[in-house]
Amino acid sequence: MKISEITQELEKLAPLAYAEGFDNVGLLVGNPNAKITKILVTLDTLESVVDEAIEKGANLIVSFHPIIFSGMKKLTGKSYVERVAQKAIKHDINIYATHTALDNSQFGVNHQISKQLNLHNTKILIPQKDTLRHLVTYVPVESAEKVRNALFEAGAGFIGNYDNCSFNLKGTGTYRPVAGANPYKGEIGRTEFSEEERISIVFNKHRENEIFRALRKAHPYEEIAYELFQLENTNQNIGMGMIGELENEMDEAEFLNYLKEKMQTQCIRHSKLLNKKIKKLAVLGGSGSFAISNAKQIGADVFITADLKYHDFFQAENRILLADIGHYESEQFTKDLLTAYLSEKFPNFAVLKSEINTNPVHYT
Repeated sequence: MKISEITQELEKLAPLAYAEGFDNVGLLVGNPNAKITKILVTLDTLESVVDEAIEKGANLIVSFHPIIFSGMKKLTGKSYVERVAQKAIKHDINIYATHTALDNSQFGVNHQISKQLNLHNTKILIPQKDTLRHLVTYVPVESAEKVRNALFEAGAGFIGNYDNCSFNLKGTGTYRPVAGANPYKGEIGRTEFSEEERISIVFNKHRENEIFRALRKAHPYEEIAYELFQLENTNQNIGMGMIGELENEMDEAEFLNYLKEKMQTQCIRHSKLLNKKIKKLAVLGGSGSFAISNAKQIGADVFITADLKYHDFFQAENRILLADIGHYESEQFTKDLLTAYLSEKFPNFAVLKSEINTNPVHYT
């Protein structure tokens, strides 16, 4: 099996198009055509993880965090990043990272946290903008169903929990074939009046190439008339963080113990207790201080994240309980998510979960 076959499935779960602009995701070390023996899934790619891959005979490491984040000008082994890259190259080990592409996935990091906490009625906390496209095309009436179905099969027409969504309007189109044309209908030099259907359909931007391949294949015209628009609508299925509800409300102290147990963390830093019940939760794995205002705006009782600084806690403003459970602790179950996903997609292929705890933070 080639890396490209594996990454194709990974990018269905976490399309790279939705990673944040500052990020470095995808295949970081290796060749997309390399043949893979085993996959090792980790949260961080450290030297010890590369050693584990060598020992277990895995030549693809699927990592959540990218080991190469900013530009590298030298490979001299002076930093742990350079040493990891050197060792991986020396032993023909490929490294792939998902990071914020998986953060922004509907079934990614924050979905996994929500599952861990048994949350219900979940939805995205900060839906991403500029990820939707609107396609309008004009098709002969007799070919409209074929084209419409081809677009649906390519992934167009999803709106929330509905698929096969489109708007269709019949009308009359005109065109005149000139010298060199090979018209579906009509004659060279003569204006043709054709009964056509206007198909309007929405799709996620990462499917654009597939959508247009399907359109070209199914559309009968030699020259396809279409319009493509970038929508400003927020995408309810893509974005950072998640909102959900506990089945039963809890006192704050009871909830913090529940959170500690479920997220397997030794320490929770939190804002002042407000003597209120906890029912509605906002979660965001990793560094999430930027989303405090969003959590307050949607009326969450608590916001669970990591890496909050001293002044971030003042933003609670007696309106919300802020809970910092630790960066590693908030994302640790991502290994389970990726391992389960890849094992389901490739049931006859060895997918191993790294046994190494890569958390650099220790508590005394």
